[in-house]
Amino acid sequence: MTDLPKKIEIARFLEEDIGTGDVTALLIDVNKKATATVVTLEPMVLCGQAWFDAVFKHLNPEIKIQWQQNEAEFVEANSLLCRLEGKARALLTGERTALNLLQTLSATATQSKQYADAVSNTNCKVLDTRKTIPGLRLAQKYAVKCGGCVNHRVGLYDAVLIKENHIIAAGSIKNAVKKARLQTKVMVEVEVESIEELSQAIAAKPDRIMLDNFSINALQQAVILNNQQIKLEASGDVNLGNIAKIAETGVDYISIGALTKHINAINLSMRIELIV
Repeated sequence: MTDLPKKIEIARFLEEDIGTGDVTALLIDVNKKATATVVTLEPMVLCGQAWFDAVFKHLNPEIKIQWQQNEAEFVEANSLLCRLEGKARALLTGERTALNLLQTLSATATQSKQYADAVSNTNCKVLDTRKTIPGLRLAQKYAVKCGGCVNHRVGLYDAVLIKENHIIAAGSIKNAVKKARLQTKVMVEVEVESIEELSQAIAAKPDRIMLDNFSINALQQAVILNNQQIKLEASGDVNLGNIAKIAETGVDYISIGALTKHINAINLSMRIELIV
């Protein structure tokens, strides 16, 4: 999975905002130069420098960007993130798209760090899901790693996740896993909703078993029953208030859609000054 923006996606992001042209930027002389600074108004894990840079470089390769903070590092509120210098029109035109990407990816990384920190005293790892913002899946999954969590499958193509309807169609958990093994070499995971289904899944020997909406007590029973035979993943109704207790049951992974879905964009400020 690449963690770098592609020219085609940057062009699409800009086209969405610019359309037939930035009519407001036309108020500025085409040769006028400016400087700019970007400051974070709240604590954050900085993420998305490559996307931010790519926006401005797409508009004008001569724009200079000097980062004052490192990617994937925690930054205090009111910290200077970067300085820019170049054609004023390009700085003004790219401002919103660049900030949108930076504040969204930083929000994802910041939230991921909170969840990773919450289980840091256990051996459990926190996974993301496919509940990402359309068009930003790879970028958000990169941000999840910057925050200290781990990527689950990227899409429907790189891992098998057998759910209730798949089991019904295949006839049983055993049959579903067997068919998956014959058809693909990727990881095979089975979702179960009860201890009884867990027993069937353990016997089928998938690579991982997802325990869907299990209570803390049921998770503890599942860990004992499994006896480290198969990697266990807890999922469903996970939040910062209960994730530590879930991790302490002994599951190997906890998957959380909120890492990429329930985020609040980081509050960033970009100030531009014309060079006289």
